[in-house]
This record gives sequence, structure tokens and C-alpha cells, in this order.
Amino acid sequence: RRRVARLVEQSPDIRAHIEEALRVFNGRQGEPQSFDLLHDLLEAQAYRLAYWRTAAHEINYRRFFDINALAGIRMERREVFDGTHVLVADLIRSGRVSGLRIDHPDGLFDPQQYFQWLQGLAARSAPPGTDASRGLYVVAEKILSRGEELPPSWPVCGTTGYNFLNELNGLFVDPAGARELHRIYRRVSSLSHSFEEVAYESKKLITESALASELNVLADALNRISERNRRSRDFPLNRLRRDLEEVVACFPVYRTYVGPGGWSAEDRRVIVTAVDRSRRRNPAMESSIFDFILEVLLPRAPDDEEGHEPAGRDRRTSYPPPEREHYEERLAFSMKFQQYTAPVQAKGVEDTAFYRYNVLVSLNEVGGDPARVGRPVEEFHSMNRRRLERAPYGTLTTATHDTKLGEDVRARIDVLSEIPGEWARTLSRAMRINAQNRRQANGALAPDRNDEYRFYQVLLGILPPQVDADPGPGPEATAVPDDFVGRLRDYMLKAVHEAKVHTSWINPNENYDQGVAAFVERSLTGPTSKRFLAALDPLRRRVARLGALNSLAQLVLKATAPGVTDIYQGTELWDLSLVDPDNRRLVDYETRMRMLDDMEEAFSCAAVDAGPSDAAAQERFVGGLVDEWRDDRIKLFVTAAVLRLRRSRPDLFLRGDYVPLAVEMAVAASLVSFARVRENDALVVAVPRLAAALDTPGFARGTAWRE
Repeated sequence: RRRVARLVEQSPDIRAHIEEALRVFNGRQGEPQSFDLLHDLLEAQAYRLAYWRTAAHEINYRRFFDINALAGIRMERREVFDGTHVLVADLIRSGRVSGLRIDHPDGLFDPQQYFQWLQGLAARSAPPGTDASRGLYVVAEKILSRGEELPPSWPVCGTTGYNFLNELNGLFVDPAGARELHRIYRRVSSLSHSFEEVAYESKKLITESALASELNVLADALNRISERNRRSRDFPLNRLRRDLEEVVACFPVYRTYVGPGGWSAEDRRVIVTAVDRSRRRNPAMESSIFDFILEVLLPRAPDDEEGHEPAGRDRRTSYPPPEREHYEERLAFSMKFQQYTAPVQAKGVEDTAFYRYNVLVSLNEVGGDPARVGRPVEEFHSMNRRRLERAPYGTLTTATHDTKLGEDVRARIDVLSEIPGEWARTLSRAMRINAQNRRQANGALAPDRNDEYRFYQVLLGILPPQVDADPGPGPEATAVPDDFVGRLRDYMLKAVHEAKVHTSWINPNENYDQGVAAFVERSLTGPTSKRFLAALDPLRRRVARLGALNSLAQLVLKATAPGVTDIYQGTELWDLSLVDPDNRRLVDYETRMRMLDDMEEAFSCAAVDAGPSDAAAQERFVGGLVDEWRDDRIKLFVTAAVLRLRRSRPDLFLRGDYVPLAVEMAVAASLVSFARVRENDALVVAVPRLAAALDTPGFARGTAWRE
């Protein structure tokens, strides 16, 4: 291409010839036959030029989710792995990298093989003088569903921490109040479906639209397999596709890990569960195809007569083990199927159902289950002890580039589960005031009640604590920062597009989009905005204060529980961010460093191990930060303090035992406490939860905890 460009630049004759050829090939508008030459040229290429919407139903390459421009590569081929990891090997060899975070491992054909190859690469590339036998520090962004464990055969140190995030967040949700929130939500939104049903319908939508082409490819492959056996060769292709779609929609986890080494009891349990759920949902459909799908997803090797008989199968329709060639075909299908269920789960649940089911949106987090409200303290302790035993170096996170809400936004919204009555009263007033801000869009009001319900929760979560509900007279007066309205408007537009109820990214409904955008703007800056924000203000203040307490408590727990603390960039101060791209904005590190320096200069007791003589001064200093909690310094102080504590006692935090502590106080339900113990070193951790029950006007401290 560069050579041709040089020739064109150097030779007028060549340039003229090429320009004439282009003129001929480009055809003439209004003369269809003049485009035949261009059509013939395109038909001769190795690719098919097609309208972009065609990819949703016809495609012959694997994509990153439904993004046509991001083609997947076959990392299961050794030459592909080696060619794409040259830079990784160089970074390890030079000592510039000591660990890796691997995102989307569930998109791999064989994740276990990939991680084994990665550790082998790291051992071969280890810098001179290092102990390669220890292995490379690797964490996997594996999204674990309830009760699911990281595959023990993966040579990784743990997950990136979404499982911890959701277990931790559950501590700050009151189950009793959450049940009342369900009743409020049903009354306001007129929606009564369970989250399980919403997730099922959302996954079906994805298999029928965004990821339909991948399902078609799988159905064709399953049809070829069925034709190799006289008992299954008459199964119609459309029935195979429909039943396969049902199994995918009923899958309880992101994927299984059937591979060349066989399948585990957990793989078998998950697949049988999915097939059984499909049967129950479709009692009028003949079950023989479901039996066949079960056989193929749990492939039996030719020499496996009895040892791996899939549970739940009707023995009368049992198929004998296939020949070796056909077994390999079934195994390949099962492994390809696994690459499909993961993106369907992500797009169907995280990117659709989570924006449709709005009971308490702080629960709608990556890897979360909005149907499961609250966590007993005992369950949190059990999770921590299990992690210490199985993955002591896994990451503990509360925010990432992919979380749906900032960590402190979730902490605020959780408070609504403690005060559902106050939420219901405020919600009713807000909806009356903003009724005139909704507008007609294709025969319905925009936003609908479900989207409006989400709007109020998120608004309470992200309103800066310094906002004044009555900023003063004049039409230009505003109670919110300049960029705030735009951020919330963009968030709500993303939410309604992801929900795919009234509008979507592929088929936008401009009337609904404009109605939602106008509603956000009018609610916050229009004629009724002062009255609306004033009605919201008492609840907003209480939620912000109790939410800040939740935030500090979860920060301490994240830094002291078994695992490696992960602090996402920018969350050293109050994190009132939204979903991407809002949570990927530039971080003002200079301000954070200056604030930290100022605190340390003002009082040297920022060091954790200050002497006894400094105790009173410490208490006054920290008390001042608590009183001024709105200015961010208290979160920065706690962050610095717990990180210094970890650095000063690494053995305690990395290897110390985890001992749950019983709380014998009237306020026991509002406390979480445990000890970390290592030989002669010990640390007691105690933080508040569900603090609304304490009913204190300020932060719950001092006499609130003394008996």
C-alpha cells in the first residue's frame, strides 16, 4: 500500500490511471448496472460485505459480546497464545510486571489451559535471581454466582473480588426493610415479576437478538451431531435451536468447564439443573430433545460405559457412548456452548435485567443477585474463613472500572432498606411534584414509573453532601453542580437503553429518549426543581450521613478481611460515580496528595501506632474529621490509616487466622466484629452496620456504643 502511494505521488500517469479505474468501479447514481463491476470485485474477496444488522443473525466468527469490530482470537491454539503474549513475557522478564489481572476468562475456549500456559510463560520469563517456582501472581475476573467456587484446577491466586463486593454489600441491607421495599416497588411500578423471571426473559431477548447468530451456529452444529445417530437424526433444526435456547436462558451460572479432562460433579449439577428448569418451563414440549442436549453437553468418552452417567436422564432414551471421532465433536460442541452461555449471562443479566428490576438498585451489581437481600453476619464470617483457606491472596474490591455504581453510591442506597417508610413518603411527594415533568412518548409517559423509580434512588446516591436544597432566589439559581445534571441525564439514558423496554442502542426510540432527558433536566433545574429538592432534602441528608458510615465500615472490612485490598483509582475520596464512562473519568491525584499531606502536617498521629500520650489528641483530630465528614478527608484518612496498618503488619493480614467475635450488647445486630491473629500478634476489628436503628443525629460514636 505504501509502495502504491509512492508511485501515485511520483507518476502523474499512474495517478490518472488509478483515478479513472476508481471512477469506473464506483458506478453512476441512477444506473444500477454500472455497479456490477464493483459488486463482482467485492464478491471475489475473502469476506462478505454485509449490512451491519445482518451480524445479529448471520456471522461466522466469534465476537466480544455483540461488538462486530472486536473479533475473538483462538487463544487455545499455542501459536496464537505465543504470538499474543510477547509483550507480557517482556514485561515479566524486565521486572516491570509482578502480577496480572486477567479479564473475561470465561470467554476462553479452555480457561484452565490458558492459565497453565500463562504460568509456564511466567516461569520461563522470570528475571534472573527470582524464585520462579512460586508462580506469577494472577487474579481472574471470574464472576461467581451464589454457592459457586473458583475452579480449583486454575493456577491463579483468586478472583478480582466481585464475590467479596456483593457479600460485603449485603451486610448493609436490612432484609426486613427490603421486603417492604418490594411491596413499595410493586405498587409504584405495577411490576410483579420475580428477578428470576426478569433474568430469564432478558436472557431470551439476548439470544433472540444481539447474540442470535452465535445461537444459530451452535444449533447447526448440534443438528450435525444429531444426524449421526438413528435415534436423534429426525430432530428438526428449529426444535433443536428452540430447546438449546431454553437451556441457555435457564443456565444458573455464567458457564461450566467441561474439557478434555472430562467434567466435574459441579459441571454436571449445573447442566442438569439448566435442563431440568427448561423442562419445567416447557411441559408441553417433548423431552427427548432435552435428553439429547444433556447427553451432548456432558460427553461420554468411548470407553466410558458407566462411570459418568449424567443424572436426571431418562434411561429409556439413553444413547450409547459415541465413537472417538464423534466424541471429539461432542466435546468441541460442549466447549463452544460454554463460550456462549457466559456472554448471554453478562448481556442478559448485567446489561439488561439489572436495568429492568429496580427494587433496590444497589444490589444490581456485577455478580450480584437482587433477589437475595441482606447477608447474615455469620455468612460473611464463613465466606472470609473459606477465602483464607482456599484463596488467601485473592483481591478484595468495592469498585472497579465495570461496577454499576460507585462504592459510596451503593452504601447510600443500601440505607433505604433500613427506612422504607421514610423512602415511601418521600417518593410519593417527589412523584407528585415531578408529574408535570413527564411527557408523552408514543402513547405512554416518559419516563415510565419503573425508570422513574430508579432515577430517585440514583439521585439520592450521587447528590453531593454539600448540596443546598434552597440555593437562593432567581431563575438561574441551582442546587446542583454544573456537570451534575449532564452526568445523571447520560446515566439515565444509558439505563433505559440497556433495559431495552422502550428504547435500545440498536433501535433507539427518540421520543422516549428525549422525554427521559427532559425529565432529568426539568426535575433538577426546572420551575419545580427547588420544591422537589426541598422535599427530597430530609431523606437525602439522612441517607448521605448513614451512607458515609456504611462506606467507612466497608472500607475497614475490605482492608482487614483475608485477601489483598484493591482500591480503585479515585475512591480515596467519596466515590459518587456512576456506571462507565462516568467511573472512568480522570482522577485529580494532586488534590488527594495535597489533602493527605495537609492532614499529616496538621497532626502527626495519622500514624496508626501513636503513643498513649497522643490518645486524646488523636480522638480530637479524628472527631474533627468525623464532624466535617462531607469534605472527604475522613475517608482519605481511614484509607491511609488502614493501608499503613497493613504495611506495618503484613504477616498478620496475609497469614493470620480469622476469628469471628460474638457481640454481647443490645446493639449487637448493628455490629460486625472479628479478630486477626498470628502467633503473638492480634487485631480486633469492629464496625457498624444497619446504623439507622441507633437513631443518632450525628455519626454513631461515643455513647451510642457504650453500655
